[in-house]
Amino acid sequence: MSTTFEKIKEIETEMARTQKNKATAYHLGTLKAKLAKLKRELLTPSKSGGGPGEGFDVAGTGVARVGFIGFPSVGKSTLMSKMTGTFSEVSEVEFTTLTTVPGVLQYKGAKIQILDLPGIIEGAKDGKGRGRQVIAVARTCSLIFIVLDVLKPLTHKAVIERELEGVGIRMNKEPPNIVFRKKDKGGINMTNTVPLTHLDKDVVRSILNEYKIASADIAFRCDATADDLIDVIEGNRVYIPAVYVLNKIDQISIEELDLIYKIPHAVPISAHHEWNFDELLEKMWEYLNLVRIYTKPKGQLPDYSSPVVLKQDHTTIAEFCNSIHKGILREFSHALVWGASAKHNPQKVGKDHVLLDEDVVSIVKKK
Repeated sequence: MSTTFEKIKEIETEMARTQKNKATAYHLGTLKAKLAKLKRELLTPSKSGGGPGEGFDVAGTGVARVGFIGFPSVGKSTLMSKMTGTFSEVSEVEFTTLTTVPGVLQYKGAKIQILDLPGIIEGAKDGKGRGRQVIAVARTCSLIFIVLDVLKPLTHKAVIERELEGVGIRMNKEPPNIVFRKKDKGGINMTNTVPLTHLDKDVVRSILNEYKIASADIAFRCDATADDLIDVIEGNRVYIPAVYVLNKIDQISIEELDLIYKIPHAVPISAHHEWNFDELLEKMWEYLNLVRIYTKPKGQLPDYSSPVVLKQDHTTIAEFCNSIHKGILREFSHALVWGASAKHNPQKVGKDHVLLDEDVVSIVKKK
């Protein structure tokens, strides 16, 4: 009996052999759905077997988590040591870091957890090396730094992207705008608000047949592909922003550096010489989408030294109060806000008011 890994290889070979045209779309849709199911099987750890991998369960600290992923010996550990002061074994030899090394970076008043993950190798998505555990930790990150050697960036970039896509991590992408609802009866009801150039009813049906779904409502609000539909049905995809950190720029010419700047989502640096760290940190802050809110105790000046840091889409007064202490809302009367979100300074607001970056807030309790 062939293993899951062999079945995946067979399907991938067949997909590579099959020409893409209207006549084969149904067949390709079925193959893609089969492939997604087998990959899920491979990534779901078996119930029996040994305990968790040593050093891979990292307790979360700080407001966000940034994971460093890259091939062995591209300078991840050097970069992390310079950024956080945490020592992760550094060497020219491949595979020096064997467990997840956490560190904490203080930036703009926010505590950000930095994880140096063991060097990824080709085939990590198929469970080779420590790949499966590395990728499980990567799925919990708020941002991924893909560290590449500037002398061979594009070959490494393609391999890492393929490995991460294979385990349901979608980088620098928005979730597809598809509303999918399973039903007990009534057949397949498919609607679309935009023209679909990659899918038709037959392809959708072939994918649903593979998942043994006979009745469902599907509303397409974007020009989706077969892969997008499979992502929505699987429901276990994570959408994470990623920055390509191109290390060792001290070994290339200015002309080559100009070319590298054209790669989207990329920041060239030299970890050894600490070149261009400020741009890297600024890019990290932008992609993490964090907002700083300053507190102002009654009758005192605002405390600009330790802001309350919130995620961009969770910045109501109620969420601000809960992040300080869960009990504040019970005694909450109103808040006074100074800054970009206020119509006038100060503005008296309720708990649903949405705050913006660098607002100053003073909470007034019930009398």
